[in-house]
Amino acid sequence: MPEPRSRKDAARNREAVLAAADALFGRCESPDDVTMADVAAAAQVGKGTIFRAFGDRAGLLRALYEARLEPIRKAVESGPPPLGPATPPQDRVPALLDATLCFKLDNRSLALALEESGNGSPYRAEHYERWHSMLRAVLEQIPGLPDSGFAAHVLLAATRADLVEHLAGEKHVPRETMRAQLADFTAALLASGSRRESDAGG
Repeated sequence: MPEPRSRKDAARNREAVLAAADALFGRCESPDDVTMADVAAAAQVGKGTIFRAFGDRAGLLRALYEARLEPIRKAVESGPPPLGPATPPQDRVPALLDATLCFKLDNRSLALALEESGNGSPYRAEHYERWHSMLRAVLEQIPGLPDSGFAAHVLLAATRADLVEHLAGEKHVPRETMRAQLADFTAALLASGSRRESDAGG
């Protein structure tokens, strides 16, 4: 049975909107510069089409963010090391954080717009809760860390979009410097857990 034309049109319009939003956020200087009217014009659809498909601006941002994040999500869920589930936790934690930081650096405007679009706490956002839960689960596999939930919050705080924007956009900290700083900080935190475990055993 052929797919109804209206459903095909809706799917085509959704892809057009995502592509238009992707291009606009990719070249904007500030996420506030991109309006729903801009996206509608670039996608050659009415604003009502965007609201029906995504609900509001935050819904559009979430959909675009998830589309860009999809390759990393697949790598984390079922890919090979260093992101995949077969990676030893001591190696996987820094790899996960590095991937998160690189994603934020590659998608600065979009990530910043998404984190600023919520009406409530950013820590209750679905994407944050998902990444925090995953990181906490990996940290729980490392002996000696007293509170994996808090440790996950601390580590993810170093990859928040507003901090990334401040360092990369305002302070002009080089990408590789930021990656090295995050790796050193992560290693120090994990090492403190190892020392605590060693002291307890000794």
